[in-house]
Amino acid sequence: MEQKDKDIFEHTTKFNTGIRLYMFQTGTIKTKVKFIKMNQGEEPYEIPIPWFLIKHPQGDVIIDGGMPIEAALDKHKHWGSLVDVYDPVMKASEWCRDQVKTVNTNPEDVKNVIQTHLHLDHSGAIGHFPNATHITQRIEYDYAYNPDWFSQPAYIKEDFDKPNIRWKFLQGKKTDYFDLYGDGVIKIIFTPGHTPGHQSVLVNLPKTGHMLLTGDACYTGDHWCDKCLPGLVASASDAADSVAKLRKIAKETNAKVVWGHDPVTWLQWNKAPMFYYD
Repeated sequence: MEQKDKDIFEHTTKFNTGIRLYMFQTGTIKTKVKFIKMNQGEEPYEIPIPWFLIKHPQGDVIIDGGMPIEAALDKHKHWGSLVDVYDPVMKASEWCRDQVKTVNTNPEDVKNVIQTHLHLDHSGAIGHFPNATHITQRIEYDYAYNPDWFSQPAYIKEDFDKPNIRWKFLQGKKTDYFDLYGDGVIKIIFTPGHTPGHQSVLVNLPKTGHMLLTGDACYTGDHWCDKCLPGLVASASDAADSVAKLRKIAKETNAKVVWGHDPVTWLQWNKAPMFYYD
């Protein structure tokens, strides 16, 4: 190995030391199958609400943050009649701002909050980490303020319309595969369909390798296998294209794939605070 290659290898190895991915959960939502798997039935269906924390030498990163604290304190006041369709089951102690402390991260340590999208079950971190930049797609941010009628209940304006939030807006295909820290560890992938500005996250860990966090671009294994669409979509064709895109990425990177709300496969992952992926 030439000296230049040795220097690059040693720098990368040192830089990647301590990178960890933690998988958290902010309770569940009780609903019906048809609202998760389009046209699939009236049976009760309970889904997990995951969120993720990545410890990184350049600053800790939260992905989504799960449900906001208001869903635990007064769900009827905050979500209104939507509770009749999507009923949140959450303890106050499950809020992301409190859970980060269980893995020795202070709220002030969080440098970036990546929003896959701005729906009410993904908005728990917004505005609650004082040093964080919040990263979303520009089209998602704009749509959240003026959604189509069928998507309007999924956006709670009070969750994201807050003062003093530092936003960083990505620009769809123009910024696709945005590399957050420039080291290949965290890449943001444009995956519209569930919402116009949905994005997924590809994480490259030193030991585990690639992990693909689909977010709601793919709720469950049925979506991954083209057996159904999500229960809520802004564009069915975009949703199908995004799943195909993610499957291609997973194959090319040999990634472990984490679906957005799959109640079966979610049980198989190692959960924080005790466990992590590195």
